[in-house]
Amino acid sequence: MTHIENYHDWLRDAHAMEKQAESMLESMASRIENYPDLKARIEQHLFETKRQLTVLEGIIDQNGISRSVIKDSMSKLAALGQSIGGMLPSDEIVKGAISGYVFEQFEIACYTALLIAAEKAGDTASIPAIQTILAEERNMADWLLQHLPEVTEQFILRSEAEGVEAKK
Repeated sequence: MTHIENYHDWLRDAHAMEKQAESMLESMASRIENYPDLKARIEQHLFETKRQLTVLEGIIDQNGISRSVIKDSMSKLAALGQSIGGMLPSDEIVKGAISGYVFEQFEIACYTALLIAAEKAGDTASIPAIQTILAEERNMADWLLQHLPEVTEQFILRSEAEGVEAKK
């Protein structure tokens, strides 16, 4: 594979990854009831993710790349599986926050590689947009890590209280 083919493939991967993120964030936001700060940040990142999808679609179109319906469909299926699996545990909110952080780290790594690929492929016009997406993913990861202790503490307090739902 040439460096341009790799770049194009990774752009399609990034698009599929953001489709997965969109599904996971929508599911998580719809289920959170007792953690307003987390819900608000998830909803903010969902807005960012939808914008990121639009940006990636623009880059894909500018590069004349066909979109991968199969990758997008598989990523949505994976997100559905994660969402359903996340509903079952009694500590759903804590596991969701941890999973969100891990997914953000995955996205950070992917966009870091994608920046190098864009440079090697000569797509310098797309580099600022990819850098912006990378910064948003880093901000979300940082927020989740900084607020995980608070979410965990709230969960523990709620789970110990009689008649109070803690999981979501």
